[in-house]
Amino acid sequence: MKSEVLSSESGVLSFNTLVTLHHSLITHHPSLTDMNKLTKTHKYLLSTLSGVLLTLSWLENGLPFLILFAFVPLFIIEYNHFLKKDENHSFDVVKYAAIAFAIWNTITTFWIKNAAWIGLIAAVVVNTLFMSLAFWLFHIYHRKNVQGGAAYLSFIAFVLSFEFLGLRWELNWPWLNLGNVFANYPSWIQWYEYTGVSGGSLWILLINIFIFFILKNILLKDEKSKRSLWANSIALALVYIVPFTISQIRFHTYEEEINPVNVIVVQPNLDPYTEQYEIEPTVVTSNMLTLAQRYVSDSTDVIAFPESAIQEYTYENSLAYAPSIQMIGEFLQQSEREMYVIAGMSTKKNYRDDEKPSKTARKYSNADIYYDSYNTALLIDKELNFQLHHKSKLTPGVEIMPFAKQLKFLEKYILDFGGIVGSLGVDKVQKPLIANDNIKVASIICYESVFGEFCTEFVRNGANLFCVITNDGWWGDTPGYKQHFSMSRIRAIECRRSVARSANTGISGFINQKGEVLHKTDYWVADSAAATLNLNNKITFYAKYGDYIQRISLLIAALSTLILITQGLLNKKRTTK
Repeated sequence: MKSEVLSSESGVLSFNTLVTLHHSLITHHPSLTDMNKLTKTHKYLLSTLSGVLLTLSWLENGLPFLILFAFVPLFIIEYNHFLKKDENHSFDVVKYAAIAFAIWNTITTFWIKNAAWIGLIAAVVVNTLFMSLAFWLFHIYHRKNVQGGAAYLSFIAFVLSFEFLGLRWELNWPWLNLGNVFANYPSWIQWYEYTGVSGGSLWILLINIFIFFILKNILLKDEKSKRSLWANSIALALVYIVPFTISQIRFHTYEEEINPVNVIVVQPNLDPYTEQYEIEPTVVTSNMLTLAQRYVSDSTDVIAFPESAIQEYTYENSLAYAPSIQMIGEFLQQSEREMYVIAGMSTKKNYRDDEKPSKTARKYSNADIYYDSYNTALLIDKELNFQLHHKSKLTPGVEIMPFAKQLKFLEKYILDFGGIVGSLGVDKVQKPLIANDNIKVASIICYESVFGEFCTEFVRNGANLFCVITNDGWWGDTPGYKQHFSMSRIRAIECRRSVARSANTGISGFINQKGEVLHKTDYWVADSAAATLNLNNKITFYAKYGDYIQRISLLIAALSTLILITQGLLNKKRTTK
């Protein structure tokens, strides 16, 4: 509870410092008090400042409230280019935006290089490109004499539209979607159960815009600006205070319905680079069962092993013959209680002659047979009955070759993360693993936990418990595995589902329906833990309607683009007359 008190105090502190920090920065530098007189040096400094503020807000022990005014320096640059549009090409603002976003992306996600340098380069380039493009489109819209809030509304629409795309195309990398920044501050974001992460992104952008409006009002000093100053100040206060207050009330009054399930999570702690795929599979399984045995009792319901925990690469029609699975069955049979194991493994399936192979299917070199490989979560009972979920949000460049038709020649170079090389098959429908009439588990595999709307599909199909199984050991002892753990806190709030998380090595643990961490393991230790969590069958507003804010933004962005095109055609027509 102490951390939550600190979170609330930080929120109050942030509101008191929202305007003063930027006002102090600008007014103490005389040449910045007139936004019409910025030099290139000033612009480079301002763009760097934006990058630094974005980065500091995202660091593990950073100050997330800094993001509430991190875009203001970029707005100052853009406004200067708007005032001097006859002297600057519209594309000139892109280099300043790119500096800020490149700093943010590189420092925040540098840890991707531990898995693959090409992954880091792709993530930084794509995210920087998207955000810079959003800023450029906003500037074009602004310089076409679109006054007031309409131009800034287009900026919000463009950013949220690119976040929408970043969640859904084959180069998906939504890690730095703005609303994720508050993952470790659940008392701030209880309203995500209504809006999802995109509501947080909207909140951040609105506050930045109103702070900029206030600064502009202060600097312009004319009568119109004085009147606008009060209106913008009131708007800022409402936009900031209302969601924050609602969240605090919801955080302190939300009570889980008592519907207990007893879960054990296991953390085997195997180095994926040197151990995990070298040790005899049955030895790995034996060690995990020993760790689980510490907490097995007459009340245990579910035991969760991490992604790729079972090392045999097995056909799905012969899972029961895998030695590790037989060991798990024997372990479960020792208990009179009906217990279930959820574990990750690599599986494959051959297509029959009457089945149409998927686009990811591969052909055996020595037979006219197609097959698919999967990153799979299994639910296993003592009779060795199986339910399967195939990972459906695949990691680009690791589990899927983006734009496979165009880049087919590169597929053989795809990284081997888990014993399978090449693009994997996926499930088209996300259904929970049903242990019994009461326990229905969304088996969320690794990267899938970053996708809010994706997880809501499990909920709409009946899931009342989230179980995240992952292998974050690829990233080493970096912020990567910590950031990934925090994403599960957001999923808990959005869907009001308790979360059990089993990671190969740190962080495993439990999260309640308010996003509070009940228990977590340390990094780089073999460990296990047990907890009683509450199941929840209610469906939140966000779980029902998904990313509706992003879809509305997509419509606004499309209309804004249509207006730009129409204006361009009309201007061209006038010029030719």
